Amino acid sequence: MPDSRKHRGPHPSDELLFADANLPVLQSATSDLCWLLDHGYAVPSSLKLVGDRHSLQERQRTAIKRVSCSASAAETRSAKRVPISDAPSIWIDGFNLLTTIEAALGGGVILNGRDGCYRDMASMHGTYRKVDETKPGLHLIGEHLQVSGVSEAHWLLDQPVSNSGRLASIIREIAEAQNWDWTVELVRDPDPVLKQVQNAVVVSADSEILNHCEQWTNLAKSLVGTLDQAHVVNLYPSTK
Repeated sequence: MPDSRKHRGPHPSDELLFADANLPVLQSATSDLCWLLDHGYAVPSSLKLVGDRHSLQERQRTAIKRVSCSASAAETRSAKRVPISDAPSIWIDGFNLLTTIEAALGGGVILNGRDGCYRDMASMHGTYRKVDETKPGLHLIGEHLQVSGVSEAHWLLDQPVSNSGRLASIIREIAEAQNWDWTVELVRDPDPVLKQVQNAVVVSADSEILNHCEQWTNLAKSLVGTLDQAHVVNLYPSTK
């Protein structure tokens, strides 16, 4: 069946799964998972143990996994985080940033992680589909970068993802119309490229990228914070 979605909004079950009444259980499960990660336990076995203990649904398990990390990982990432105003040149993990902004604009669940990153619950499964929030999201990103003093942005998109070429064209068209100094590159895997970026700041919420990159900025969180319709769920509530 072809994908006919027009929005990157909430999953039909999210209203129940992430209802206020369920947050104490999800927060307790997140704390348990983080404790296990702090003590060196592997993610898969820890997630199964915690998920079974708290009787979590699959989507809830995915959520607590996305917000959890060890204290040492959170500290390492925090030490490399810089304000967007200190990032005149940035390299953007394209799908990672854009899908989060699209989801926030569409009222989808946005997760606040232990490391302070905002992450969405969207899953592309190898195919990207343009939605009603795509162009507004790109304009929001561009306007925020302009106000923040970012002079240039280099977007990386996963070439194997279906329709990545179409998205690249949309990004280029908007940048040209707005006179933004953006470039877009299709690469097989942005992760190793972003891990090795020098003399520029990375934009991503991907854990492995944040663990290895030189510097990064929390652009998604800054942008989502400006959106009244954003549905931010705090599963690790002590996060600043």
